[in-house]
Amino acid sequence: MTTITSFFFFLLGLSSIFPVSFSTNILSLGKKNSDRLLSSVVFPLKGNVYPLGYYSVSINIGKGDEAFEFDIDSGSDLTWVQCDAPCTDCTKPREQLYKPNNNALNCFEPLCISLHPITNHHCKSADDQCQYEIEYADHGSSLGVLVNDHVPLKLTNGSLATPRIAFGCGYEHKYSVPDSPPPTAGVLGLGNGEVSFISQLSNMGVVRNVVGHCLSEEGGFLFFGDELVPSSGVTWTSMSHESIGGYYSSGPAEVYFGGKATGIKDLTLVFDSGSSYTYFNSQAYNSILALVRNNLRGKPLEDAPEDKSLPVCWKGPRPFKSLHDVKKYFNPLALRFTKTKKAQIQLAPEAYLIITTSL
Repeated sequence: MTTITSFFFFLLGLSSIFPVSFSTNILSLGKKNSDRLLSSVVFPLKGNVYPLGYYSVSINIGKGDEAFEFDIDSGSDLTWVQCDAPCTDCTKPREQLYKPNNNALNCFEPLCISLHPITNHHCKSADDQCQYEIEYADHGSSLGVLVNDHVPLKLTNGSLATPRIAFGCGYEHKYSVPDSPPPTAGVLGLGNGEVSFISQLSNMGVVRNVVGHCLSEEGGFLFFGDELVPSSGVTWTSMSHESIGGYYSSGPAEVYFGGKATGIKDLTLVFDSGSSYTYFNSQAYNSILALVRNNLRGKPLEDAPEDKSLPVCWKGPRPFKSLHDVKKYFNPLALRFTKTKKAQIQLAPEAYLIITTSL
């Protein structure tokens, strides 16, 4: 039997919770649109929402053709790659590790200082290497030193840029699921801190401080700069100037169900592409689930507690081949940003449901 599973943990990212096959959401910081640089850089993405649960990007580092696969993470600033230093708990063979070449930054470098709280930054001498340690919400972590190297970028205007980017050369790692470490080589930090990949490119004048991505069921693309931002057809909402743990955060949002206000409002949203799914707080989650259940009364679906794929599942009288078989039974959701007129994220049933095959 095939069941349909209610999937209230949406894929989280700058654009990933839009309902269409390809979707776009832009995070823009800094100068006004009238002061645009003339180029951008675009990377193809690999991955999917389910069952993989993440998207990754391949970026070359150094003057050769060495490419490394990164998780894209707008929820953290530091970019790091597994380092041949030697490396503890690396998931890649040595020939696929980044090889430093006397390019470590010292701990007095401004980017190094930006990584550490003032009370925690201790430099004994100018020759001390810049140490970093980063821990993520899932309790994964990376320890290493900050280095810099050329990152060749083919810009959309046809030119080639080779800025020197600072990133972590990680030699000790812990993973949230020790028995199933990620196949990627590191993390691409796209947060709004000084050391983030996009901030460094912007400060060098390579591209504007704009990062966005478009995702589909299989892959998509990531871009830096504003050349690809259309002049019309985009709805904007501002990012909060009050930093919430360094995350990109919108103003308060209200939940709509079937085009009607639900009374679930004043939600502060954080955009974090490093988290596979979007999570509502328990109060909002339970309220939305109650709305969905009430809407299913009298329809040919029933609970399927025997399917343990996700906490909430339904089944029908016969197996479902795709979401098109059941989407008519579910209402769309929307998140409306209350400080920006008409700005909202539409969540069609395809955006919060998956088909499971566990039964």
